[in-house]
Amino acid sequence: MFEKLKSLFVVDDEEFKRKVSGKEPVEKTVAPTSVPEVNDTSPPTTNTQTEPVNVGPGEVTDKFTNILFGAIEKANKEGFDYLEFRNSLNSLKKMDMDEATRFKSAFAMAQTMKASSEKLISSAEQYLKILGNEEQKFGQALINQRDRQVGEKQQQLQQLNKSIRAKAEQIQKLSKEIEQDQVQLKKVEIDLQNASGKVEQTKLNFVASYKMIVSQIQGDVEKMKQYLK
Repeated sequence: MFEKLKSLFVVDDEEFKRKVSGKEPVEKTVAPTSVPEVNDTSPPTTNTQTEPVNVGPGEVTDKFTNILFGAIEKANKEGFDYLEFRNSLNSLKKMDMDEATRFKSAFAMAQTMKASSEKLISSAEQYLKILGNEEQKFGQALINQRDRQVGEKQQQLQQLNKSIRAKAEQIQKLSKEIEQDQVQLKKVEIDLQNASGKVEQTKLNFVASYKMIVSQIQGDVEKMKQYLK
C-alpha cells in the first residue's frame, strides 16, 4: 500500500523535482523499508570535516516523503476519496487530453463510486491538515535538534572564546612581567659588574698596601742587619 501511495504523487517526476528544488536533482536513492523518525535522538556520527557546509536549495528526498506518505497512509480510510481520485488522474495521464478534461473524466469515474466533489475536496483538505500536523511536529523536532546540536556548538564556541581571551590576557601579563624582569636583569648585571669591580679593586688596594708596608719593613730589616753589629 505504501509504494502504491507513493506512486500517486510525482516523487519520481524529474521536472517536478527541478521546480521544487530549484536545481537538477541528485540520483534517487533506494527508499528505506521503514519510515525514519523525524525526532531521531541517536548521537550524531563523528565528522572530521573542517570545511563549512554549503547549504543549497532544498531537495525532495525519500526520507521526508516517506514520513509524509506514512502519515497519509495511516489516515487513509476505506472508500473512494481524494487518494483514489488522484489515482484516477494518474491513470489518465498517458491519454491525450488537457488538464480540465482529465479532471472531469476522473470525477466521472469517482461519481460511479458514489463520490461527490465535496467529499473529494474535504478528504484532500483533511490530508493537508494531517501534513500540516507533520510540519508542526517536524518544526518542533528541528528546534530540539538545533538546541541540542547548534546550541551545544554555540556554548562550546563561547567557552573557547573565553579561554582564548583569558590566555591572551595571561600572555599579555607574562609579557609585561618578562619586560620588567629584563629591565631588572640588566640592572642586576650592572650591579654584578660593579660589585665584582669593587671586590677586585679592594684586592688590588690591599696587595698594594701590603707590598708597600712589607717592602719598608724588609728594607729596615736588611739595614738593621747591616748597621747594627
